Formats: sequence, structure tokens, C-alpha cells
Amino acid sequence: MTFAPNGAKQPGKLAATLPSCHFPSMSTLAEIEAAAENLSAQEKEELFLFLAARLRAPGAPIPEPRKFSKEQMAAWIAEDEEDMRQLREGA
Repeated sequence: MTFAPNGAKQPGKLAATLPSCHFPSMSTLAEIEAAAENLSAQEKEELFLFLAARLRAPGAPIPEPRKFSKEQMAAWIAEDEEDMRQLREGA
């Protein structure tokens, strides 16, 4: 079973290839995280979209983009460049 970005269930490729399976229930976040580690990149993306659809309240507005000053952005760029310089030098 896969999930559309709106959270609706859709038949997935995995479900179509497995005629009959039993998936153990997972009740703790640690169990879910461990299972998620074993997913393919595509399955992780599907899981992400499923969770994102449920985290946003129905009808809730999308937050406005954050605005940063030119000075703050310049400081971040300088910090990134310094980090890259140190990485290349093996520091």
C-alpha cells in the first residue's frame, strides 16, 4: 500500500508483488525508526509524504516563507565556506 501526498491509500508496487504477508505490529517509535531504516529510497519518500500529510492539520495554511537579512545570509555563506576550507585542508 502506498500513500498519495494527501494521505489517501493507493495500491503500491510492493503490495502487488506480495500475495500474502504478515507484518508484525510496531508500537514504539524505536521499532518504527528501525523498520524505516530498511526501506528503499522510494519507500522512504512515500513514508515521508504519508507522515507530512498527517502532520499538517486539514485546511491549515502553509506557513509563510521565512525572511533573512542579507547580512545573516552572508554570515551563513562565510561560515559554510570556512567549513569547506577546513574540510579540504583535513582539519
